[in-house]
Amino acid sequence: MAYNKRKKNSRQRGSWTHGWGSKKKHRGAGHRGGRGAAGSGKKGDAKKPRYWKEKYFGKTGFTSLKKINSKEKPISLSMIRDQLDKWVAQGLAVKDNDSFKIDLSGMGYTKLLGTGKINSKLSITVPHASGKAKEKVEAAKGTISIS
Repeated sequence: MAYNKRKKNSRQRGSWTHGWGSKKKHRGAGHRGGRGAAGSGKKGDAKKPRYWKEKYFGKTGFTSLKKINSKEKPISLSMIRDQLDKWVAQGLAVKDNDSFKIDLSGMGYTKLLGTGKINSKLSITVPHASGKAKEKVEAAKGTISIS
């Protein structure tokens, strides 16, 4: 003879709690006092010294590449083009006939990027430069010296 067993949840359909006791006990981690060791140390219980011995709290995991590369300060060709007149007025860039001399390393920039178009003839001193930046500056009959 075949035996058909009813599913457990079909027997709990009329109940608010569905076998979890109080209605609010099956929501999140509230009934357990949080997840993991949350709240330990906020209460004067016997578990607290357990966490003094080892590094339990705090951030762990990988270090973001943004933090590693944050020492670099890049500047793009389009930013140079926009700031050029202001730099000449401030004395940060020097105009010689039809070319401009710019010392980016003296301004704190560490890398020249090739984003944007440049029309002026530039003579740039910078610690690092991308390949596209070199191509674009040389196409405009300028020079890049790596310091």
